[in-house]
Order: sequence, then structure tokens, then C-alpha cells
Amino acid sequence: MSIDQATWRRTRNLGLTAHDPERAYAGYTLYSPMYGDGSVYLLDMDGNEVHTWKMPYRPGDYGYLLPNGNLFYLGQTPETPQDDMFVGWQLFSGGVLMEVDWDGNVVWEHRDPAHHHDGRRTASGGAVYLALELVPPEVQERVQGGLPGSEHHGRMWADKVIEIDQDGNLLWEWHAYEHLDPATDVILPADLRDEWSHGNTVVPLDNGDVIVSFRNPSVVARIDRRTGGFAWKLTRPLLSVQHDPSQLDNGNVLIFNNGTRREMVPLVFSSVIEVDPATANVVWEYRDNTAWLSFFSSYISGAQRLPNGNTLITEGLTGRIFEVTPERDIVWEYVNPYFFTVPVFGMNNAVFRSRRYPPELVEPKLR
Repeated sequence: MSIDQATWRRTRNLGLTAHDPERAYAGYTLYSPMYGDGSVYLLDMDGNEVHTWKMPYRPGDYGYLLPNGNLFYLGQTPETPQDDMFVGWQLFSGGVLMEVDWDGNVVWEHRDPAHHHDGRRTASGGAVYLALELVPPEVQERVQGGLPGSEHHGRMWADKVIEIDQDGNLLWEWHAYEHLDPATDVILPADLRDEWSHGNTVVPLDNGDVIVSFRNPSVVARIDRRTGGFAWKLTRPLLSVQHDPSQLDNGNVLIFNNGTRREMVPLVFSSVIEVDPATANVVWEYRDNTAWLSFFSSYISGAQRLPNGNTLITEGLTGRIFEVTPERDIVWEYVNPYFFTVPVFGMNNAVFRSRRYPPELVEPKLR
């Protein structure tokens, strides 16, 4: 697809734009254009596409590699209902969770038309994922914030977390509207009131707890599996419509902090922060040093701490994937060269998130 002049000027260089072999973590990077045709690309450090999966559905919203080298993919199915849903649903809805082998053969599949954004394969052979449900009217009327009267036909949705076994049987579910606080977990002023939570990440932990990210109220929290309450909870002003929290080996949490509407800060900028959840203290941060702040993505995006201590960052709306050292030097960079046109965002090369994998996971499959 051709790229219009304005988009071309903004995106500048495409493909591999930087590589410092001495300091970058040598591995393979997986990504899929968020609004693409279902192609999932695996890149080597020189930016070559060494393997491609042609999935039957476009992303809903991404995929990642399992320890066995298979692809776990979240797709948007045609049967996922769009009618009578709020406008944003078509941009991030899912519908199917799939494990496929190196050749794209389906190993496992689960369908749920309410699924969206994220899902993770569990050690037991099932999965945990995000789904939408309606907020009860008596709770909805107490939810603060958002544009007045912007509910969709008077209705509001929120997230539930669902865990299933390998046969698709329900093991556990958790309802955001039962645990978020209508008075303090408020929808930001410029957002519509058709969604309260807008979950974008779900991370199962070894003990059964789950880390979630709710964009609209700017909340990252760890759900205590036994009680359903929050073991810890991070929110504003530390966070601003964040994405992709992950727990590090030291117990801290790495977060892509989009920064669209920061409190008490007039500039808009994105950052990646490592946070001690017990104190909410930021112990490491990456952001641009320039006043015009070219590192910014108002939506989507992610971050991954690599084994050598570097951090792989996905600046989602620009399709930019780059690796930084602890000292914040960029040692690898790649810009998605594939563009697609969708409602709201128009022509774009957006990437929901990316992941880097060690050679020992990938190279046996390449032989």
C-alpha cells in the first residue's frame, strides 16, 4: 500500500535504523502490525524477516512466543459482534485465543466474543484473558468522570478477568466493577463514559495472582487470587493511561506510561518506568531529553526488560521498536514498514507490542 506524503515525512526511516552489536541483546524480535492482515513477523538483529506466520485473523491485538517455540496469538474474529457496541470496540476487539506451531497449524483454540486486547497461556494448559461486560446500572451511576452523557445508549462496559482450563471450562473470574472505586478510579475528563476500565494487559503470576492494567482510570494493580482484592495498586499522578505492566525478577514493575493527560504537567510525553509497587517510587525511567519530546505514543505500546538489563520499547502508534541500555542509550531500532488504513487512526503502521527472544528458543526452529 502506498504511503501518503505527510505520513512518509513523519515516519522518516523505515525498517532497521540502528544496531550496536556490542551492546544490544542478540536475539529475535516478534511483532505484528496491529491493523494488518494477520501477518506476524520474526526479525533477526539485522532487521531481516526470518519467519512469518500468516494467521487467519488480524491481530486482536498481538501474539507472543511460548517456551516451546509455538506462537500464542490473539485474533479478531469476524463473528465478534460490532453492532450496538461503542465506537472504540472495533479498534481493539478480539474473539479468539490460539496456539499455533511453527507452520501455523492450530494446537489449541478458545473463542469468546467478549475477549479483547490481551490473553496469556497458563502453565496448566488453559489461558487467562480480558473480556468486557456491562456495568450494573446502580454502579454505573456512581462512576465519576468522563464526558457527561457519553454512555453508549445509556450503557457502560467494564472488564472481567477470565481463567479457563485447556478444555475451555471456567476456573475463575474477576469483575472490575466490584473492585474499582467509582469515586476515586475516575474516567479521565476527555474520555467517553462507554467504558470504565478499558483493560489492556493481564499477567498471570506463579502463585495465581494477576497483574492488570486499566487505561481509563490509569490503574495498574495486582489482584489477590484468594480474596479478589488488590495486593497493591498504582494510579495517578504516577500513571497516565499506561500499558503493558510486567513484574521483574526483583519484584518491581516495568510500565509503558503513555502520558497523554498527566496531572500538573502541561507537556505530553511518554516514558517507560520501573516502579517499586510497595512504595510507588520510580527507580528507573526512560524518556526523551528534548523539549519537543519526540518519544510519544498516546495509545497502545509496551516495554520488555531483557536478560542483559536492556529494555525493549514499543512506541506503538509510530510502529517504532527500539532497545535502550540502563544508561538510556539506543542500541537497536526498527520501524514497522507496513501501513494500513483503519477508522479513527487513518493510515498507520501501529504495533500493539513486541517481544525479543533468545537464540536458543528460535534457532532450532529455523534449521
